[in-house]
Amino acid sequence: MVKTLSALALAAVASAEVYFSDDFNAGYTWTPSTYKPAAERAEFTHTTGDVFVDDADLGIQTKQDARFYAASTKMDKVFNNKGKDLFLSYLVKFEQDIDCGGAYVKLLPADTDLENFSGDSPYSIMFGPDVCGTTRKTHVIFNYKRPNESESKNLDHKTDIKAEKDKDAHLYTLELTKDNKYNVKIDGVDIMTGTLAENWAFQPAKEIKDPSQSKPDTWVDAAKIPDPADKKPAGWDDIPKTIPDPAAKKPEDWDDEDDGDWEPAVIDNPAYKGEWKPKMIDNPDFKGEWVHPLIPNPDYFEDDNMHNVCKDCGAIGFELWQVKSGTFFDDILVTDDKATLEAHETKVLAKIKALNAHREEAEEADRKKKEEEKKVEEEAKKEEEEETSEKDEL
Repeated sequence: MVKTLSALALAAVASAEVYFSDDFNAGYTWTPSTYKPAAERAEFTHTTGDVFVDDADLGIQTKQDARFYAASTKMDKVFNNKGKDLFLSYLVKFEQDIDCGGAYVKLLPADTDLENFSGDSPYSIMFGPDVCGTTRKTHVIFNYKRPNESESKNLDHKTDIKAEKDKDAHLYTLELTKDNKYNVKIDGVDIMTGTLAENWAFQPAKEIKDPSQSKPDTWVDAAKIPDPADKKPAGWDDIPKTIPDPAAKKPEDWDDEDDGDWEPAVIDNPAYKGEWKPKMIDNPDFKGEWVHPLIPNPDYFEDDNMHNVCKDCGAIGFELWQVKSGTFFDDILVTDDKATLEAHETKVLAKIKALNAHREEAEEADRKKKEEEKKVEEEAKKEEEEETSEKDEL
């Protein structure tokens, strides 16, 4: 029995796959896209970033403002995730005051033209933060083709998923499991989790309104009606809405021949009661709101493989627009193995903790430096004012 369990464990380890992993420390060999005109695009810089703990720990960063950034590379293995879990995780750090810029990554078909990779290139999964103005969300978009449709569609999450926009480093992780569930994590913490069917429009509605049915012409859906016994009071319409202002006086210099007949200004009539309307009573013929009968949707289908969005994934890329540059990327992992993901998260989160602490220390040192410089300037100014005062007294 022990041997059987050991064999099963070894088989599970052997079946685990890491499709892509890049911490950029050994170099940066991604293919830059030339799809956009040269004046509109820029290339990622292979760097430690502005804030770092280890100068040998490299990543890639946007360095030019108001530019398109697009770069991609082939993954280690082409894969189909049918019947498998899929985990995508990477580090993002906004080192700029981000106002409008994407920081999402895309899993791409194996035959993607890397040199012409663009926003129009097909993708299987788009995942990661996007910030622009008041919009701050984490995209989770799947490319999916319904069985009864000729073309696939990009399906976005039905509700916004939060994203971070501070200057700390953050680890974004997408878990997509073979039981058709998902989980989005930021820094190892669950942010949004649920089923694919409930949160993306993979399937059409199970039921639709019966096209052969319509509300009968005789259907009464007015809950209230005017009271036929209620009559307008006599003289109601004789009360004007406005009246001449009794406090108005004809100017002494008013000349009727030159200025015309003088008329006082008008004011709202306090006795005016407004437009008369009969009181409303319950409608004795009221039948309630008409409900359109439903029938089974002939286009509805069951799908036990909604998670199978990567049928031929073999490339990965960033395709972004940034108004202010400075976004740093590192530690990318694509795998079907939960243990590999957990080890990756443990390692990267420890690094993030050190990075964020180092940033806070640097900011505190900078704050103290500025305070000291301000203090020196104020003392120098005070001395100068005292010297000027002494000279004036002399």
